[in-house]
This record gives sequence, structure tokens and C-alpha cells, in this order.
Amino acid sequence: MIEDIKKDADHRMVKAIESLESQFNKIRTGRATPAILDSVRVDYYGVPSPLSQVANIVVEDARTLLISPWEKKMTPEIEKAILKSDLGLNPNTAGDVIRLPMPPLTEETRKTYIKQARQEAENARVAIRNVRRDANGMIKDLLKDKEISEDDQRRGEEQVQKLTDKYVADVDKHLEHKEKDLMEI
Repeated sequence: MIEDIKKDADHRMVKAIESLESQFNKIRTGRATPAILDSVRVDYYGVPSPLSQVANIVVEDARTLLISPWEKKMTPEIEKAILKSDLGLNPNTAGDVIRLPMPPLTEETRKTYIKQARQEAENARVAIRNVRRDANGMIKDLLKDKEISEDDQRRGEEQVQKLTDKYVADVDKHLEHKEKDLMEI
């Protein structure tokens, strides 16, 4: 029973880390990366679709993405979707392709992005701690129902705490890496 609770907690903590990585991908650095466009949705015949499903996105050079729509008539829709997104990017259309230059980051925008990254990391830590609280609550319920002993409860809570520590350290590693990326000129 405790193993099931531990597996569930582990699974939910992994989801918190994946969510953090997704949020970090939305915070742009000075370099071009297709992951920054993951949140952009394009109106494709009335259906909001991810940009990656209606166009090919490649890194042209260190600061430019090249977007090649699979259908010519999608070019204005893609352009509109990028402008509507909160990424602060201005697409340049040249025939069938769209070039997306990444503006250089100023010191002020870097600090703003670092602040945003720290907030996202804190949200992930809180999510992980909430998973720990839920798991410990389930373990206590098992003790209350006399399905496990007090020693089993203590052991289970220690295991859940070790999981929590592992994933919080993982969040810190991700944050450190993102801050390093943002401060790189």
C-alpha cells in the first residue's frame, strides 16, 4: 500500500517537473529555439492547432527561426498567431517562409525573465510539497484504519520526504540552468 502511494507521489512529482520544463521553454533566451513556439496555436480550418503541426520550424542561425508552412495560404494565419502570442516576437514574411528574429535581451528583460523563472520554479516546489502532503495524509489514513503500523508510517513518510528532496533539488538544477542561459550574452 505504501509502495502504491510512493509510486503515485513519484508520478505526480515527475509531472510537476515536466510542467516546469514546459514553462521554462516559454521564457525565451537570446538564442533561437523552436521550443519557444510550443504554446503558439494557429487557426487551421477552424481548429486551433500547434504551430509545429502546420509548419516546419528550423533554426536558421543563432538568433533566427525559419518557419515554412506546409500550405501557402497558412502563412498569414501563422503570422497572426505569432503576433497574438505573448512572446514579443515580430515575424518577417518573405514569400512562402516566415523568418522570426529573436531580439537581443536587454539587462532589464533578462532580470524580468529570471524573476519569472524563479516564480515558476517556486510554483513547481509548491506543487511537489503538495504531493508530499497528500501522500503523507494517505499514509496517516492507513495508520488510522490500522492497516499499517507506526513504524511503517514513519518509514513511508521518510521515503516520501526523500522523494520530495530529490525533486526539489531537480527543480533547483533546472532553475540554475535557466538562469545561466538567460545571463549568457
